[in-house]
Amino acid sequence: MAANVQAADDFAGREFVMTRAFEATREAVFKAWTDPKQLAQWWGPKGFTNPVCEWDARPGGKIYDVMRAPNGVDYPMGGEFRAIVAPERVVFMCGPVDDKGNFLFQFLHTAAFIERNGQTEMTLRSRVINTTPEAKKYIAGFETGMSLSLDRLAETLASKGGPLVIERVYDAPAALVWQAFTNRDKISLWSFKMAEFRPEVGFEFEFYGEKNGVKYFHHCKIMEVIPEKKLAYTWRYLGHEGDSLVTFELFAEGAKTRLKLTHAGLETFPQTADFARGNFLEGWTHILGSSLKEFLEKKQ
Repeated sequence: MAANVQAADDFAGREFVMTRAFEATREAVFKAWTDPKQLAQWWGPKGFTNPVCEWDARPGGKIYDVMRAPNGVDYPMGGEFRAIVAPERVVFMCGPVDDKGNFLFQFLHTAAFIERNGQTEMTLRSRVINTTPEAKKYIAGFETGMSLSLDRLAETLASKGGPLVIERVYDAPAALVWQAFTNRDKISLWSFKMAEFRPEVGFEFEFYGEKNGVKYFHHCKIMEVIPEKKLAYTWRYLGHEGDSLVTFELFAEGAKTRLKLTHAGLETFPQTADFARGNFLEGWTHILGSSLKEFLEKKQ
Protein backbone atom coordinates (compact mmCIF):
# COMPACT_ATOMS: atom_id res chain seq x y z
CA MET A 1 0.00 0.00 0.00
CA ALA A 2 1.30 3.46 -0.86
CA ALA A 3 2.08 5.59 2.18
CA ASN A 4 3.57 8.74 0.60
CA VAL A 5 0.45 10.89 0.92
CA GLN A 6 0.36 14.55 1.87
CA ALA A 7 -2.98 14.98 3.63
CA ALA A 8 -4.70 13.04 6.38
CA ASP A 9 -7.95 12.84 4.45
CA ASP A 10 -6.12 10.85 1.74
CA PHE A 11 -6.49 7.91 4.15
CA ALA A 12 -10.23 8.36 4.70
CA GLY A 13 -11.96 5.30 3.30
CA ARG A 14 -8.66 3.53 2.55
CA GLU A 15 -8.92 -0.23 2.91
CA PHE A 16 -6.01 -2.56 3.66
CA VAL A 17 -6.49 -6.25 2.81
CA MET A 18 -4.29 -9.00 4.24
CA THR A 19 -4.57 -12.76 3.79
CA ARG A 20 -2.83 -15.37 5.92
CA ALA A 21 -2.98 -19.15 6.32
CA PHE A 22 -2.55 -20.61 9.79
CA GLU A 23 -1.73 -24.16 10.87
CA ALA A 24 -4.78 -24.37 13.11
CA THR A 25 -8.49 -25.07 13.02
CA ARG A 26 -10.93 -22.29 12.24
CA GLU A 27 -12.24 -22.58 15.79
CA ALA A 28 -8.75 -22.03 17.21
CA VAL A 29 -8.08 -18.99 15.00
CA PHE A 30 -11.49 -17.51 15.81
CA LYS A 31 -10.82 -17.94 19.53
CA ALA A 32 -7.43 -16.28 19.18
CA TRP A 33 -9.28 -13.18 17.86
CA THR A 34 -11.97 -13.15 20.55
CA ASP A 35 -10.39 -14.45 23.77
CA PRO A 36 -8.62 -11.52 25.52
CA LYS A 37 -6.10 -13.85 27.16
CA GLN A 38 -5.01 -15.11 23.75
CA LEU A 39 -5.16 -11.67 22.11
CA ALA A 40 -2.77 -10.34 24.72
CA GLN A 41 -0.19 -12.85 23.52
CA TRP A 42 0.01 -11.61 19.94
CA TRP A 43 -1.60 -8.18 19.50
CA GLY A 44 1.11 -5.73 18.46
CA PRO A 45 4.58 -6.11 16.92
CA LYS A 46 7.19 -8.37 18.48
CA GLY A 47 8.40 -7.01 21.79
CA PHE A 48 5.12 -5.25 22.60
CA THR A 49 2.94 -6.43 25.47
CA ASN A 50 -0.68 -5.85 26.45
CA PRO A 51 -0.87 -5.30 30.24
CA VAL A 52 -4.53 -4.31 29.79
CA CYS A 53 -6.53 -6.36 27.28
CA GLU A 54 -10.30 -6.10 27.57
CA TRP A 55 -12.20 -7.50 24.58
CA ASP A 56 -15.89 -8.17 25.20
CA ALA A 57 -16.50 -10.33 22.14
CA ARG A 58 -20.20 -9.79 21.48
CA PRO A 59 -22.08 -7.29 19.30
CA GLY A 60 -21.79 -3.93 21.05
CA GLY A 61 -19.14 -5.26 23.42
CA LYS A 62 -16.44 -2.77 24.35
CA ILE A 63 -12.75 -2.96 23.54
CA TYR A 64 -10.06 -1.36 25.68
CA ASP A 65 -6.43 -2.32 25.28
CA VAL A 66 -3.17 -0.80 26.47
CA MET A 67 -0.30 -1.83 24.23
CA ARG A 68 3.11 -1.27 25.81
CA ALA A 69 6.19 -0.73 23.64
CA PRO A 70 9.60 -2.21 24.55
CA ASN A 71 10.67 1.28 25.75
CA GLY A 72 7.79 1.33 28.23
CA VAL A 73 5.52 3.78 26.38
CA ASP A 74 1.84 2.89 26.57
CA TYR A 75 -0.56 3.16 23.64
CA PRO A 76 -4.21 2.90 24.77
CA MET A 77 -6.85 1.77 22.29
CA GLY A 78 -10.63 1.76 22.41
CA GLY A 79 -13.39 0.32 20.26
CA GLU A 80 -16.33 -2.04 20.09
CA PHE A 81 -17.47 -5.21 18.39
CA ARG A 82 -19.99 -4.77 15.59
CA ALA A 83 -20.70 -8.41 14.64
CA ILE A 84 -19.70 -11.91 15.72
CA VAL A 85 -20.46 -15.00 13.62
CA ALA A 86 -18.64 -17.89 15.29
CA PRO A 87 -16.36 -19.27 13.97
CA GLU A 88 -16.64 -17.54 10.60
CA ARG A 89 -16.26 -13.80 11.07
CA VAL A 90 -15.41 -11.03 13.51
CA VAL A 91 -16.22 -7.36 12.82
CA PHE A 92 -14.98 -4.64 15.16
CA MET A 93 -14.04 -0.99 15.28
CA CYS A 94 -10.95 0.16 17.12
CA GLY A 95 -8.39 2.94 17.24
CA PRO A 96 -5.92 4.71 19.55
CA VAL A 97 -7.33 7.14 22.10
CA ASP A 98 -5.82 10.16 23.90
CA ASP A 99 -5.88 10.78 27.64
CA LYS A 100 -9.43 12.17 27.30
CA GLY A 101 -10.69 9.10 25.48
CA ASN A 102 -10.92 10.77 22.08
CA PHE A 103 -10.03 8.68 19.03
CA LEU A 104 -7.01 9.70 16.99
CA PHE A 105 -8.37 7.59 14.14
CA GLN A 106 -10.64 4.55 13.71
CA PHE A 107 -10.48 1.35 11.70
CA LEU A 108 -13.35 -0.99 10.92
CA HIS A 109 -11.83 -4.48 10.81
CA THR A 110 -13.48 -7.55 9.33
CA ALA A 111 -11.64 -10.83 9.90
CA ALA A 112 -13.11 -13.81 7.99
CA PHE A 113 -11.97 -17.41 8.48
CA ILE A 114 -12.22 -20.32 6.03
CA GLU A 115 -10.78 -23.80 6.52
CA ARG A 116 -8.95 -25.06 3.45
CA ASN A 117 -6.65 -28.09 3.04
CA GLY A 118 -6.11 -28.57 6.74
CA GLN A 119 -5.35 -24.90 7.37
CA THR A 120 -7.39 -21.83 8.20
CA GLU A 121 -7.25 -19.00 5.69
CA MET A 122 -7.87 -15.61 7.21
CA THR A 123 -8.76 -12.49 5.22
CA LEU A 124 -8.53 -9.26 7.16
CA ARG A 125 -10.11 -6.13 5.68
CA SER A 126 -9.27 -2.94 7.58
CA ARG A 127 -10.93 0.27 6.44
CA VAL A 128 -10.24 3.76 7.77
CA ILE A 129 -13.59 5.22 8.86
CA ASN A 130 -12.40 8.28 10.77
CA THR A 131 -9.12 10.15 10.91
CA THR A 132 -7.38 13.36 12.05
CA PRO A 133 -4.35 15.31 10.79
CA GLU A 134 -2.19 13.73 13.52
CA ALA A 135 -3.08 10.23 12.38
CA LYS A 136 -1.26 10.19 9.05
CA LYS A 137 2.08 8.88 10.28
CA TYR A 138 0.42 6.10 12.26
CA ILE A 139 -1.92 4.92 9.53
CA ALA A 140 0.96 4.92 7.05
CA GLY A 141 2.64 2.24 9.16
CA PHE A 142 -0.51 0.25 9.84
CA GLU A 143 0.08 -2.49 7.27
CA THR A 144 3.59 -3.19 8.52
CA GLY A 145 2.48 -3.19 12.15
CA MET A 146 -0.46 -5.49 11.56
CA SER A 147 1.68 -7.86 9.49
CA LEU A 148 4.06 -8.15 12.44
CA SER A 149 1.12 -8.86 14.73
CA LEU A 150 -0.11 -11.60 12.40
CA ASP A 151 3.37 -13.12 12.43
CA ARG A 152 3.06 -13.37 16.21
CA LEU A 153 -0.40 -14.89 15.86
CA ALA A 154 1.00 -17.57 13.54
CA GLU A 155 3.75 -18.35 16.06
CA THR A 156 1.25 -18.49 18.91
CA LEU A 157 -1.06 -20.88 17.07
CA ALA A 158 1.80 -23.10 15.89
CA SER A 159 3.24 -23.39 19.40
CA LYS A 160 0.00 -24.55 20.97
CA GLY A 161 0.16 -28.18 21.99
CA GLY A 162 -2.66 -30.08 23.57
CA PRO A 163 -5.52 -31.87 21.89
CA LEU A 164 -6.63 -31.24 18.33
CA VAL A 165 -10.26 -30.08 18.43
CA ILE A 166 -12.57 -29.77 15.42
CA GLU A 167 -16.31 -29.05 15.39
CA ARG A 168 -18.81 -29.46 12.57
CA VAL A 169 -22.59 -29.11 12.28
CA TYR A 170 -24.47 -31.56 10.06
CA ASP A 171 -27.96 -31.30 8.64
CA ALA A 172 -28.85 -34.68 10.09
CA PRO A 173 -30.32 -36.00 13.38
CA ALA A 174 -28.01 -37.37 16.07
CA ALA A 175 -29.33 -40.90 15.55
CA LEU A 176 -28.20 -40.88 11.93
CA VAL A 177 -24.78 -39.43 12.81
CA TRP A 178 -24.37 -42.08 15.50
CA GLN A 179 -25.09 -44.84 13.01
CA ALA A 180 -22.47 -43.40 10.67
CA PHE A 181 -19.88 -43.80 13.45
CA THR A 182 -20.91 -47.18 14.80
CA ASN A 183 -22.13 -49.28 11.85
CA ARG A 184 -19.21 -50.95 10.11
CA ASP A 185 -20.79 -50.85 6.67
CA LYS A 186 -21.65 -47.16 7.00
CA ILE A 187 -18.18 -46.31 8.35
CA SER A 188 -16.59 -47.76 5.22
CA LEU A 189 -18.61 -45.39 3.03
CA TRP A 190 -17.01 -42.21 4.46
CA SER A 191 -13.98 -43.32 6.47
CA PHE A 192 -11.71 -46.34 6.76
CA LYS A 193 -12.63 -49.90 5.89
CA MET A 194 -12.34 -52.41 8.73
CA ALA A 195 -13.09 -56.11 9.12
CA GLU A 196 -15.31 -55.65 12.16
CA PHE A 197 -16.57 -52.92 14.45
CA ARG A 198 -18.84 -52.99 17.50
CA PRO A 199 -19.60 -49.96 19.73
CA GLU A 200 -18.72 -51.82 22.94
CA VAL A 201 -16.23 -50.81 25.62
CA GLY A 202 -13.14 -52.99 25.32
CA PHE A 203 -13.72 -53.91 21.67
CA GLU A 204 -10.54 -53.65 19.59
CA PHE A 205 -10.46 -52.93 15.88
CA GLU A 206 -7.83 -52.35 13.20
CA PHE A 207 -7.49 -50.73 9.81
CA TYR A 208 -4.85 -49.52 7.38
CA GLY A 209 -4.10 -45.94 6.44
CA GLU A 210 -1.60 -44.70 3.88
CA LYS A 211 0.70 -41.65 3.81
CA ASN A 212 3.24 -40.88 1.09
CA GLY A 213 2.99 -44.44 -0.22
CA VAL A 214 3.62 -45.98 3.20
CA LYS A 215 0.89 -48.05 4.89
CA TYR A 216 0.30 -47.56 8.61
CA PHE A 217 -1.48 -50.20 10.64
CA HIS A 218 -3.88 -48.59 13.11
CA HIS A 219 -4.88 -50.41 16.28
CA CYS A 220 -7.73 -48.99 18.38
CA LYS A 221 -9.61 -49.94 21.53
CA ILE A 222 -13.00 -48.52 22.51
CA MET A 223 -12.88 -46.82 25.91
CA GLU A 224 -16.29 -45.15 26.30
CA VAL A 225 -19.71 -45.45 24.68
CA ILE A 226 -22.78 -43.31 25.37
CA PRO A 227 -25.31 -44.06 22.61
CA GLU A 228 -25.98 -41.09 20.33
CA LYS A 229 -23.81 -38.88 22.55
CA LYS A 230 -20.19 -40.03 22.90
CA LEU A 231 -17.71 -42.51 21.45
CA ALA A 232 -14.05 -42.65 22.52
CA TYR A 233 -11.27 -45.00 21.52
CA THR A 234 -7.48 -45.22 21.66
CA TRP A 235 -5.55 -44.67 18.43
CA ARG A 236 -2.03 -46.00 17.92
CA TYR A 237 0.19 -47.36 15.15
CA LEU A 238 1.66 -50.84 15.38
CA GLY A 239 5.43 -50.67 15.16
CA HIS A 240 5.60 -47.03 16.24
CA GLU A 241 5.71 -45.36 19.62
CA GLY A 242 2.86 -43.24 20.87
CA ASP A 243 -0.72 -43.66 22.01
CA SER A 244 -3.59 -41.20 21.52
CA LEU A 245 -7.28 -40.91 22.30
CA VAL A 246 -9.99 -39.97 19.82
CA THR A 247 -13.31 -38.72 21.22
CA PHE A 248 -16.46 -37.93 19.24
CA GLU A 249 -19.22 -36.02 21.04
CA LEU A 250 -22.67 -35.39 19.54
CA PHE A 251 -24.92 -32.48 20.45
CA ALA A 252 -28.46 -32.24 19.07
CA GLU A 253 -29.30 -28.76 17.79
CA GLY A 254 -32.89 -29.01 16.61
CA ALA A 255 -32.96 -31.15 13.49
CA LYS A 256 -29.18 -30.77 13.14
CA THR A 257 -26.25 -32.28 15.04
CA ARG A 258 -23.03 -30.66 16.18
CA LEU A 259 -20.04 -32.99 16.28
CA LYS A 260 -16.98 -32.27 18.39
CA LEU A 261 -13.82 -34.26 17.69
CA THR A 262 -11.00 -34.25 20.22
CA HIS A 263 -7.78 -36.04 19.32
CA ALA A 264 -5.46 -36.01 22.34
CA GLY A 265 -1.92 -37.35 22.67
CA LEU A 266 -0.56 -36.41 19.23
CA GLU A 267 2.66 -35.27 20.87
CA THR A 268 3.44 -38.88 21.87
CA PHE A 269 3.90 -39.98 18.25
CA PRO A 270 7.31 -39.94 16.50
CA GLN A 271 8.50 -36.43 15.66
CA THR A 272 8.60 -37.06 11.92
CA ALA A 273 6.87 -35.42 8.97
CA ASP A 274 4.28 -38.20 8.57
CA PHE A 275 3.14 -37.77 12.19
CA ALA A 276 3.10 -33.96 12.11
CA ARG A 277 0.11 -32.29 13.78
CA GLY A 278 -0.75 -30.58 10.50
CA ASN A 279 -1.31 -33.97 8.84
CA PHE A 280 -3.85 -34.96 11.48
CA LEU A 281 -5.55 -31.58 11.12
CA GLU A 282 -5.71 -31.96 7.34
CA GLY A 283 -6.93 -35.54 7.55
CA TRP A 284 -9.69 -34.96 10.08
CA THR A 285 -10.75 -31.76 8.33
CA HIS A 286 -11.25 -33.68 5.10
CA ILE A 287 -12.94 -36.67 6.72
CA LEU A 288 -15.36 -34.65 8.86
CA GLY A 289 -15.79 -31.62 6.64
CA SER A 290 -16.13 -33.40 3.30
CA SER A 291 -16.52 -37.19 3.43
CA LEU A 292 -18.84 -37.44 6.45
CA LYS A 293 -20.78 -34.32 5.52
CA GLU A 294 -21.46 -35.62 2.02
CA PHE A 295 -22.47 -39.02 3.38
CA LEU A 296 -24.89 -37.58 5.95
CA GLU A 297 -26.40 -34.84 3.81
CA LYS A 298 -26.63 -36.54 0.43
CA LYS A 299 -30.11 -36.53 -1.09
CA GLN A 300 -31.84 -39.82 -0.57
